[in-house]
Amino acid sequence: MNIILLSGGSGKRLWPLSNDVRSKQFIKLFKKENGEYESMVQRVFRQIRSVDADATITIATSKSQVSSIQNQLGENVNICVEPCRRDTFPAIALATAYLHDVQGIPAEETVVVCPVDPYVDENYFKALKDLDDLAAKGGANLALLGIQPTYPSEKYGYIIPSDTEPVSKVVTFKEKPDAETAKEYIRQGALWNGGVFAYQLKYVLDRAHELIDFTDYQDLFSKYDTLTKISFDYAVVEKESDIQVLRFAGEWKDLGTWNTLTEAMDETVIGNAILNETCDNVHVINELDMPILCMGLKDVVVSASPEGILVSDKEQSSYIKPFVDKLNKPIMFADKSWGSFRVLDVEDESLTIKVTLNPGHRMNYHSHERRDEMWTIISGRGRTIIDGMEQIVQAGDVITMQAGCRHTIIAETELKIMEVQLGKEISVHDKQKFALE
Repeated sequence: MNIILLSGGSGKRLWPLSNDVRSKQFIKLFKKENGEYESMVQRVFRQIRSVDADATITIATSKSQVSSIQNQLGENVNICVEPCRRDTFPAIALATAYLHDVQGIPAEETVVVCPVDPYVDENYFKALKDLDDLAAKGGANLALLGIQPTYPSEKYGYIIPSDTEPVSKVVTFKEKPDAETAKEYIRQGALWNGGVFAYQLKYVLDRAHELIDFTDYQDLFSKYDTLTKISFDYAVVEKESDIQVLRFAGEWKDLGTWNTLTEAMDETVIGNAILNETCDNVHVINELDMPILCMGLKDVVVSASPEGILVSDKEQSSYIKPFVDKLNKPIMFADKSWGSFRVLDVEDESLTIKVTLNPGHRMNYHSHERRDEMWTIISGRGRTIIDGMEQIVQAGDVITMQAGCRHTIIAETELKIMEVQLGKEISVHDKQKFALE
């Protein structure tokens, strides 16, 4: 089975745990049997492998998320990188061309496209295999997975099938309605549109060539920033008359807000927090080193990270985005392919960051023109290279770099470093990279 996982999101609805680098699918909130926590993308990836160990999984995502994906899934995962965000139709067209032109998958083969962040059980992925088989039979140009509604939601579009059979012809689609209209759709047998569909590669390649002037994957990639922003639903699905839908009545949740996310959490507290006995339906997620104490709260979510602190009524937490849009703040933490960083202190002429380097990884060999830097090794062992001079470093060592000098650090074991940047113009743009000889 070929699967394209769409990994998007701006990281604002689950602020402050998410940001433009760490979107909701990378937050580790779900406890595994061994007691460790995993993220949505790790959970979905593991579930796919449990149902189809040989599945070809490709993640379609923006450049800003590549490091987080590699950090959580490994550096060998297939990633189709969008040069910029252009909505789901360009993303799916690019990923389909990637499978055909780069991965060498024949145009007659099928692919299943689904979001990277649904909260589901293994029955969902068995249904994806059924959907893949349905598309392979060629009974329709598109095969959709229709989610059996559990309530009249205003958050989803609706698929109207022709009958109540397990597989039906699609009559029409309805946009996100108000609650009363949603009730009427459900009475008509409508299904939620969960953004899951399957097709033969040649079908989407043909549609893409009709709408975009390109020759192959590389050509499409080079023109990507010129493409019109448009969703797959608008560009393809709503214009296609030959569609089948497969019903799915198993567990399926869209964890897009704090309210829905806390419903899927196994624990009320993650991190350092205490709830007294008068708290009711309260969830706390704390990524800070300081404790949180909650008393007498009801239907509240509390979330704390280096980005900020959220204290909200659970229902009101769904309306967080416009308020987060007003916050103008640099990214304070991120998981990268090489490790992670967290900003600890910001002053007018200094910046203090805790950096963790994974074993075998290193920073780029680089220099800064407008700032000095100092590294204090907290734990681990590695090597520094400063203006070509190599030195072994370990816990307790302090290394200073003047502005203009070229430097890097290489981790032999996990390295934890306190980095202090000093200068009147501290900027992420003040960085020049060099080849390491």
